Amino acid sequence: MNIEDAEEMEDPETRKEKERLAEIERLRAAEKFMEIDEGKYECQACGYMYEPEKGDRFAGVEPGTQFIDLPEDFSCPACRSSKTQFKSVKKVIAGFAENQKYGLGGNSLTSGQKNTVIFGLLGLAFLFLLSGYLLE
Repeated sequence: MNIEDAEEMEDPETRKEKERLAEIERLRAAEKFMEIDEGKYECQACGYMYEPEKGDRFAGVEPGTQFIDLPEDFSCPACRSSKTQFKSVKKVIAGFAENQKYGLGGNSLTSGQKNTVIFGLLGLAFLFLLSGYLLE
């Protein structure tokens, strides 16, 4: 008895389960995680966060200065680690990469941003409902 005969003798439930598991693995391999750079940099030694829009007044860095534009001798104001100790902070968005560009931008929102939109719209709907009672 060879392998092909063994597969033919397999019951339909086992074959269906194998196909289902193969489909799950195919979808899992297709799922990508999109990373969006926030523009912030974090010191890996102490956790200090450099935010370009705020700058760093202690180091004499003006607001709006990008991290790559900082001098090479820039050091962390909290722990004095070198510029090489900083790592870019990224937001991770899960989903299928081909779906990230569809919709009204909802596919590229983080979970916190989606919660803000959903509960904000629910609150607005509630205010409209209450305003209807005030019209009487």
